[in-house]
Amino acid sequence: MNNLSPPVVFGEVLYDCFPEGDCVLGGAPFNVAWHCQAFGLQPLLISGIGDDSLGNNVIKAMRDWGMKTEGLQIDPEHATGKVNVTFHDNEPSYDIIEDSAWDFINSQNLPALDKKCILYHGSLALRNSVSAHCLDVIKKSISPSTFVDINLRSPWWDSSNIYDYIQSSKWLKINEDELNIIVPEHENIKNKARYLKESLNLEFIVVTQGGSGAFAMTHNDTFQVFPENTVTIVDTVGAGDAFTSVLLLGLHKSWAIEKTIARAQQFASQVVGLRGATTQNIKFYQPFIKDWNL
Repeated sequence: MNNLSPPVVFGEVLYDCFPEGDCVLGGAPFNVAWHCQAFGLQPLLISGIGDDSLGNNVIKAMRDWGMKTEGLQIDPEHATGKVNVTFHDNEPSYDIIEDSAWDFINSQNLPALDKKCILYHGSLALRNSVSAHCLDVIKKSISPSTFVDINLRSPWWDSSNIYDYIQSSKWLKINEDELNIIVPEHENIKNKARYLKESLNLEFIVVTQGGSGAFAMTHNDTFQVFPENTVTIVDTVGAGDAFTSVLLLGLHKSWAIEKTIARAQQFASQVVGLRGATTQNIKFYQPFIKDWNL
């Protein structure tokens, strides 16, 4: 066990609205924080919600789950975020509503931050300069232990500044399609990952590959994992966030990287059996809590 404090998770909290009409609480950082809470990490989520019924639902859900809410900013001028989710060949696409409350996370309203925490953030929450500035302030306030999970959602990213999002990171997770976009100059996916890891001086990079599993690359080794064949897929929304939450858990518990990605793949393979990215049923997590001695 290392001496890291509970993680700080920065970024969007929103509702994923599905074609059938149901809306599920989500957003990649929120999903990661939700799973981390179930695993006992007590994360601090820093995000924004509207002064509206959906925002009230976010607060209630977090409190019912035992999560801290002091990092949640209530914005009277912008609504709680929504995403319209559609599917093609079982792969989700997202219409992310602009100018939502999480686009305006204010650096003036931050709670006290522990310098020994891991900071997690994605790239989507940086689409607005207000939240991007807030993240910069946070980075200057804590240790350089930053975990970045790239989420390239069109049109909310720009190839000219994507390196700005990740250059200060210590650990990086990215999917294969995104890696191909960011590093077009190498043919082999492992060579692309090695180039990015070395150019950013990362401690490790994890590349997820959908149905082909994932691999982690450190300074000396590469470790591959594969999904379980017996899983019934309901939808793949949030599978990457589930994977990330266990990567953070592994860092906090000082697990070896090969153990961490094996457990991350195990957990993500079960989350695709859920409708949406998370569940309020604590029994879903209990087999992992037991098997991993949490």
